[in-house]
Amino acid sequence: MDRFRQVVIAGPGGPETLVLTDRAMLRPDAGQLLIRVTAAGVNRHDVNQRQAGHHHDGNPVPGLEVAGTVAKVGEGVTGWAKGDPVMALVQGGGYAEYALADARVSLSPPAHLALQEAAALPEALFTTAWNFFHLMRLQPGETALVHGGTSGVGHLALQLLSALGHTVYATAGTPAKCAAARDFGAARAFDYHAPNLAQLVIEATGGRGVDTLLDMSAGAHLEADLAMMAPGGRIAHLAPGKGTVLPVPLRLLMEKRIAITGSLLRPLAPALKAQVAETLRELLAKVGRTLRPHIAATYALDNAAKAHRAMERGAHVGKILLIP
Repeated sequence: MDRFRQVVIAGPGGPETLVLTDRAMLRPDAGQLLIRVTAAGVNRHDVNQRQAGHHHDGNPVPGLEVAGTVAKVGEGVTGWAKGDPVMALVQGGGYAEYALADARVSLSPPAHLALQEAAALPEALFTTAWNFFHLMRLQPGETALVHGGTSGVGHLALQLLSALGHTVYATAGTPAKCAAARDFGAARAFDYHAPNLAQLVIEATGGRGVDTLLDMSAGAHLEADLAMMAPGGRIAHLAPGKGTVLPVPLRLLMEKRIAITGSLLRPLAPALKAQVAETLRELLAKVGRTLRPHIAATYALDNAAKAHRAMERGAHVGKILLIP
């Protein structure tokens, strides 16, 4: 095959700015894999990128995660061969029939999952491992809370952390989503609209509070977050909002010795992503067989605009995928 199809962001705006095009076949550089894509995950980041019309590193193709088979191996890559099943983070380019990935952040999918299902894993697992185990340094016996427990990241974070033996709590926006979060592994799930959210969490933890908290709401629950933390608790933020500034009550922060951190996964240095991949290889060897991503909907590549509209509505549970 000399050419393949891909979706590009034609300019800033609505879903209609996602345009199906074709281009010459890619070639992997040293250290890269060329992946024939079976499915690509759709993430909130892709929507934000499309709205801004931003081409990261000059790449107009959105998409941060794929699963498929290895089509070609770049120079210096070991441990991979043509035809191997693979799931990977990509630096854009996922909305396509073929994509390039750094071999260091490419993983073997859990054997019990179809490749289409495996496409739902990379972004969620890298986000979970980086934030909980590298940034917040979650320790055995400590507890966690995930805001948005039925999101693409949230529902897999609940599964992974609970399988590792942590007591995990979640928030969600409706009773049905709270029930789904419990099915994914949350010991308790709370409506994040509840005016007494912090008190509910404190009571559920026997008055102690939670040790770690993952917030993808751009600080929308900051007051409750601080109140529900255990002494020495850590909060990690995933979403910066539109220049959100956190009004942190310094005295409470000091009394509880709370650490607030956060990061953006895409611009993370490749060497750090490779470290997270090593962490994930260890975790998947322990509990990978327990993971079961919930696929909310699948869309053909030429229906990427419909996939983005579904993401923007936010009514889904789990992951939205594109199928080339």
